[in-house]
Amino acid sequence: MSHEDFPTDSPAVVTCGLPYANGDLHIGHLRTYVGGDVYARALRKLGQQTAFVSGSDMHGTPVAVNAEQAGVTPEEFALSYHERYAETFPKFNVEFDNYGHTHDETNTAVTTDIVSRLVEGGHVYEKEIKVAFDPVEEQPLPDRYVEGTCPYCGEHARGDECDEGCGRHLEPGEIEDPTSTLTGNPAEYRDRVHKFFRVSDFQEYLQSFIGRLEGTSNARNQPREWIEGELKDWCITRDLDWGIDYPEADTDLVLYVWVDAPIEYISSTRQYTERVGADEYDWEDVWKVDGEIVHVIGRDIIQHHTVFWPAMLHGADFNEPRAVMASGFITLNGKGFSTSRDRAVWADEYLDEGFHPDPLRYYLATNGGFQQDVDFSWDRFRERVNNELVGTVGNFLYRSLLFAYREFGGTPDAELSGEVRERIDEAVDDFRAGVNDYSIRQAGNAAVRLAGFGNEYIQRHEPWKLADDDPEKAQVIRDCVQIAKAVGVLFEPIAPDAMERLWASLSEPDSVHDAELAAALAPPADEFGEPTELFEKIPDERVEELNEKLQARVEEAEAADADDATEAGDDADAPVADLEPLADERISFDEFQDLDIRVGRVLAAEGIEGADKLARLEVDIGVEQRQVVAGIKQLHDLDALVGERVVILANLEKAELFGVESNGMLLAAGEEADLLTTLGDAVPGEKVR
Repeated sequence: MSHEDFPTDSPAVVTCGLPYANGDLHIGHLRTYVGGDVYARALRKLGQQTAFVSGSDMHGTPVAVNAEQAGVTPEEFALSYHERYAETFPKFNVEFDNYGHTHDETNTAVTTDIVSRLVEGGHVYEKEIKVAFDPVEEQPLPDRYVEGTCPYCGEHARGDECDEGCGRHLEPGEIEDPTSTLTGNPAEYRDRVHKFFRVSDFQEYLQSFIGRLEGTSNARNQPREWIEGELKDWCITRDLDWGIDYPEADTDLVLYVWVDAPIEYISSTRQYTERVGADEYDWEDVWKVDGEIVHVIGRDIIQHHTVFWPAMLHGADFNEPRAVMASGFITLNGKGFSTSRDRAVWADEYLDEGFHPDPLRYYLATNGGFQQDVDFSWDRFRERVNNELVGTVGNFLYRSLLFAYREFGGTPDAELSGEVRERIDEAVDDFRAGVNDYSIRQAGNAAVRLAGFGNEYIQRHEPWKLADDDPEKAQVIRDCVQIAKAVGVLFEPIAPDAMERLWASLSEPDSVHDAELAAALAPPADEFGEPTELFEKIPDERVEELNEKLQARVEEAEAADADDATEAGDDADAPVADLEPLADERISFDEFQDLDIRVGRVLAAEGIEGADKLARLEVDIGVEQRQVVAGIKQLHDLDALVGERVVILANLEKAELFGVESNGMLLAAGEEADLLTTLGDAVPGEKVR
């Protein structure tokens, strides 16, 4: 790769983290795929040769578990979701050049080749490890077949990841107090021989790599904690029937899903070349020579893409990634998405409600920085669509082109003014800078700001008040048509369908998707037809209806959860089954008095970079201010917590989570972290007795 500003002479590939073929897509998932699509389109606008690829992640224990529950084979189960994803992405104008899956022949062959290269290079070895077994079923329990306690933070963890606590990758045998998800029986650890990838061999390389890596700051900074400390080797095999076989004839192990999943990036690029020909796009130039590789992922898989994956590529003599763009999460009305409680806006649901994909693309791409969490609400969605898409972009494009059509039948015969040429150049520079800063928000806002300038420009000159033979009238409208064309070029990555309709209104001969930045200042057509409005306002009552539907659905799902939990008995007042039983062991009053529980007031709250669920709070507890780390990042609107009273366990031992010291514990109830507070006006520092 070059590390020069885009565009470069080397071909680029933009990849998106593979959706796991295990459930429906919601708008939280779409943030990554829309982001990848926007970035790939933006690179092409700069003249960068670019392929945009991804595929479905078909392997792993969740697929095997859910397929067994559904009474179908894992392949049938995963393929059904793969086909659904392949149909859904184009509905949101997410246009992959190739969309494959990890179980196809290409990925099987490429994976086998890369693992064989690692073996031949001496980067793989055997080791006897402890593997969880279900003693009743007499079978091993890889990954999501086992759950228990994270050895690092003490939170509940599943399989290979502490997904409810610190977010760390977990190796087989690390989970404490293991339980079989098959039977609910306590699991036991037994010795088994597995294959390990010597990640530790690549520590010096990875330290150098992370210094070269471009992309979002979370992807560049978060891995330093791992690669600067003790770098553990990586178990790359599993006791499972579903997956790609380890390339040795005398073993029944399959490769860990995180081996073959990223290799699909290479396989999908190769399939694209096989379809269009190496003369048009050569996958080997990208992956084996000097291509520009950009990964667009969710931030929960940064470790895999900045530690394990580049080490594998380097060990197998493949090109390293140039950049990793890691997105934040989408919350819903200040709370985390919950698929089990149906608290989500599903991809199909959005379309079924009659909404066009372009407004959602705009909301997801420009609402905050790419690495920041974004809260979705129908009210906020309506506000941004009505005020920005309709009020700024749509309003300028329609009013200026309609005036040009009615007064001149198209573009007036006048030269482009210096002021407008300079402003368009500025917008193009902002767009180019956004692409090179890996900021799709900046790239998208370049067009919105230009449209805002257009509104101000036409309002300032008021051409409707000028006489038909006044040269200024033609000049102003000529300028506005050029601004409209430039907006079409710059806004195409965000709103490709709407800008294609704009392009047709301008009677441009080619597709706006093929137009590069130079087209922003190319003369518009002399004649064009009557334009149409590109975006529609969302009425207030429509939002009220959507909010009511969502609330009713969430309440129904929560009620169903409660019914399922109590259906084993006839007592309507029986406790919900998933509540923890009361502790049998009692403590004395003196022991309770040893707990120093204080009322506090939140002074500041912010998410911890690199941690999916952890937030850092500054809390006033009367006698002093404390820094406390709590797992509430996805469950609360952190800004709204400032000023709120909370309850703190003040004499808990200090701990360090993701490099941040926690001096106390925030008390909360349940999985949704319902924060404990006071009914009255207890002051900070008041002791809870």
